[in-house]
Amino acid sequence: MSVSTVAAPDPVQRHDTSERVPTRRHYVMCPPEYFAVEYSINPWMDPERPVDTELAMEQWRELAEIYRRLGHTVETVPAQPGLPDMVFSANSGTVIGGRVLGARFRSSERAPEAEHFRRWFATSGYREIVMPSRINEAEGDFAWTGQLLLAGSGFRTDPQAHAEAQEVLGVPVVSLRLTDPRYYHLDTALFVLRKGERPQVAYYPEAFSEGSQRVLRRLFPDAVIADAADAECLGLNGVSDGKHVVLPSEATGLAERLRSQGYEPLLTDISELRKSGGGPKCCTMELHE
Repeated sequence: MSVSTVAAPDPVQRHDTSERVPTRRHYVMCPPEYFAVEYSINPWMDPERPVDTELAMEQWRELAEIYRRLGHTVETVPAQPGLPDMVFSANSGTVIGGRVLGARFRSSERAPEAEHFRRWFATSGYREIVMPSRINEAEGDFAWTGQLLLAGSGFRTDPQAHAEAQEVLGVPVVSLRLTDPRYYHLDTALFVLRKGERPQVAYYPEAFSEGSQRVLRRLFPDAVIADAADAECLGLNGVSDGKHVVLPSEATGLAERLRSQGYEPLLTDISELRKSGGGPKCCTMELHE
């Protein structure tokens, strides 16, 4: 069952001014060779709006190159025809400590992606791979802090999938409920800035239920709080290595907040992929090993 928080007064927000230390990360990406908006499964998607696949590829390559310049490992899963959203690799697996919990998509259009990623894990040497029985859109709705697995529900991932993740991955899970359909996955409203014993997150409170907002305040009193402008450009769909934070180029307000706390924001243009409701994190599965 999911972990619940103890009742306590909401603490006053404080800001951590300790030195930011990057750690090397291991990412899995999938090129947008077949990227298109052929259906609509979230409010960002409009099949009538033109899509430039070549531009999407350029933006994706630049994102991958940013990771490599920072010293991170980037592996790629081959794109498959007929699966235009396969570029959003974060939705296809959650990996902690060598254990893999695969994905089970809510929409039929994306369902075949899960098997392609399962095969990639199997051929990459992973032996503990479990495919979920409940709807589970992986890192779209799961964020690992190094201590807790924050788990979103409300639009895609089933609440029952949170308990399944705890059993499979063997880590404590905290359930959070999303309430704004624009922020249909947890990774559109929250991301982890720093993992470890004293994790830090950034999030947009208005995307969550009142109870979930109280949980977040209690768990993360030093969180970076985003505003509507940050959220509306999918600025919360960021990727951090503990010091460097990759954000969509429009997330300038959030970048300034992060810079004031010692982080180094790196802004990149991901606008073409945002036409499907995606950003840097959607394109990036992290292997938490």
